[in-house]
Amino acid sequence: MNVIHLNEKSIVGLSARTNNKNEMNPAARKIAPLVQKFDQTVSVNYRAGARVYSVYYDYESDVSGDYSVLIGADAVESSSMALTEVKIQAGNYLVFSAKGHVPHIVIETWNEIWRYFSSDECMHTRAYLTDFEFYKSQDEIEIHIGIK
Repeated sequence: MNVIHLNEKSIVGLSARTNNKNEMNPAARKIAPLVQKFDQTVSVNYRAGARVYSVYYDYESDVSGDYSVLIGADAVESSSMALTEVKIQAGNYLVFSAKGHVPHIVIETWNEIWRYFSSDECMHTRAYLTDFEFYKSQDEIEIHIGIK
C-alpha cells in the first residue's frame, strides 16, 4: 500500500444507499445487484480508455454507518437509465492493490483494509469522504481509501 494525492474526478453511474451489515446479508445487499444492473444498462467507452469505478461516499459516520455507493465509469457511451454523477474528492488516498479473480479479490482486499484500520499498527486515519475501487483490468483492482 502507498499514499497518493488525487485531483477531483467525476464518475457517472448508478447509485444506492446501503451499509456493511446489509452487504453481508444476501437478501438485503444492494451492491451486487447494482453492479449487474450497471453491466446490463450502461455502455462504457473502454476503447477510449474508460474504466469502471465503485465510489463510496456520503458516509453517515464510519465503517458501521450507512453510505452511498455508485457503480460507474469515467466515460459512458450510452445508458438506458438516468445516471448519477459523483465526484471523487481531491485529497490523499491510501491505495491497496490486488490481482486475481473478481469479486474474490475485492472482498479479500476490503477485509485487509478493515484489518489495517482497526489495527494498533495503523498509521492513518480514514477521512470518510470518498473511497473508491478502480478496476484496472478484469483481474486487477486498486482500492483507494481517503485519509486525513
